[in-house]
Amino acid sequence: MSASTAFWYASRATGIVALLLLTAVLVLGMMVNRQGRLPGLPRFAVTSLHRNLSLLSVAFIVVHVLTAVLDTYVSIPVTAGVVPFASGYERFWLGLGAISFDLMLAMIVTSLLRGRLNRVLWRAIHLLAYLSWPVAFAHSIGSSQDLQHGWLLYLAVGCALAVGGATGWRLAQAARQVPRAARVAAVFAKHTAENQHNRRTRETV
Repeated sequence: MSASTAFWYASRATGIVALLLLTAVLVLGMMVNRQGRLPGLPRFAVTSLHRNLSLLSVAFIVVHVLTAVLDTYVSIPVTAGVVPFASGYERFWLGLGAISFDLMLAMIVTSLLRGRLNRVLWRAIHLLAYLSWPVAFAHSIGSSQDLQHGWLLYLAVGCALAVGGATGWRLAQAARQVPRAARVAAVFAKHTAENQHNRRTRETV
C-alpha cells in the first residue's frame, strides 16, 4: 500500500467516524431535557459526555481534512478545511464540509466560553450550530461514493433515521410542555387559590 493510498483510506475512515460522532452529538443534544439531564445520568455526566463527543468529533474531522490534503491523487489546499469553496476539486461538496466544520467549531468555542457570553448570543450560535449535521451529511453523501451504496449507505441512512427520530421526539416533548408564561400563570393561580382556601378555613374556625 502506497502512502497516497493510505491517506485515501484514512481520510474515508475518519470521515465516516466523524459522521457517526456528529450524529451522536446531535442526538444527545436533542434528547437532553430542560434541566440538562438524561434518564439515569446526572447533569454533570451528560455535559461531560456531550463535550467529549464534540471534541472527539472535531479531532476526527481534523485528521479527515489533513489526510485528504496529504492524498496526492487530487490537489486540495489545507485552507479548504475551514474556508468554504476554496478547493478547485469538488468545490461545492468540500465547501459544505468546511461550513459544517466552522459551525462545529463555533458551537464548541461558545460552549467553552458560555459563562462569559450573553445568554441570547450563546443560544443563537448554539442553535445555528445544529445545522452542522445536515450540512455534514450532505457533504458526506455528495463527496464520497462509498456512502452511496452498500453497507455504508445503510449506515448513513441509519444516522439520518436516528436524527429524524430524535427530532420527532424533541418536537413531541416541546408540544407537551406548557409555555413559560402559562406555567407562571398556573403557579400564580394555584397560589391564589390556596391562599383563598386558607382564608376561608380561618374565617370558618
